[in-house]
Amino acid sequence: MDTSITHTADVAAASGMKQPYHLVNPSPWPIVGALGAGLLLAGIVFASHYGNYLMVAAGGGMLALTMAMWWRDVLTESSTPGLHSPVVRLGLRYGMTLFILSEVMFFVGFFWAFFHFFLYPEHVLGAAQPIWPPAGIHTFDAFRIPFLNTMILLLSGCTVTWAHHALIENDRRGPLLGLGISILLGLTFSLLQGIEYSEAPFHFAGGGIYPSVFFLATGFHGFHVIVGTTFLGICWLRAKSGGFTPTQHFGFEAAAWYWHFVDVVWLFLFFFVYVLGAGVTAVE
Repeated sequence: MDTSITHTADVAAASGMKQPYHLVNPSPWPIVGALGAGLLLAGIVFASHYGNYLMVAAGGGMLALTMAMWWRDVLTESSTPGLHSPVVRLGLRYGMTLFILSEVMFFVGFFWAFFHFFLYPEHVLGAAQPIWPPAGIHTFDAFRIPFLNTMILLLSGCTVTWAHHALIENDRRGPLLGLGISILLGLTFSLLQGIEYSEAPFHFAGGGIYPSVFFLATGFHGFHVIVGTTFLGICWLRAKSGGFTPTQHFGFEAAAWYWHFVDVVWLFLFFFVYVLGAGVTAVE
């Protein structure tokens, strides 16, 4: 029998529990996070129509608070002996998988909107001038900053994988170095995207359908990059303090999964939004 399962059973028996599952304490962070997300989405609508970013800032602040406090609680639970049993860790893997699948569907909505107007641009300007992007829109050169950002994210995916394998091999230095490089690459990506936005020849507020689709799709991806970079930063701190072992490091695995998801979404954005969607005339 697996000794970890036996230990879990002993802990459960000593605490009066009759099963190996971790029943979490009541927490306010799910509802706070949901309200923050709703406020952020409503704020995006107000920002696009009225140029008011107050609700965006409030919603983003609530989400940042939720992530900080909820992750703090999860880290405390993970370091408490007996709570994260093998069954619980399996459930965490299923949960992270479902979360990433929900994020995939989130971006499917943006790609659906993009392809709707990319393939049927007459919905934008009518049948008289069915072109995408709409007339007057000057798109980005895909092989300047977007291509550089693509290389940066692909390299960061390699360094995250390197860090993970180093951790499995019980190499104390490898995870710190690999994660450190990944964090720097993530910050560089965000900086370059900020520069790209500052040089954009079109604007989100009142700019029409193309800027709306472009900024929502790439902007939410940029937000995910920031979240993923923060995730990796927390993992770096935990790795430095010895919070991971070669056999128990689900937090690291979850961060790596999330980062690879961010990589893949960007590849689709680069190929479809930046390259194919830069200037294609539809066939009537």
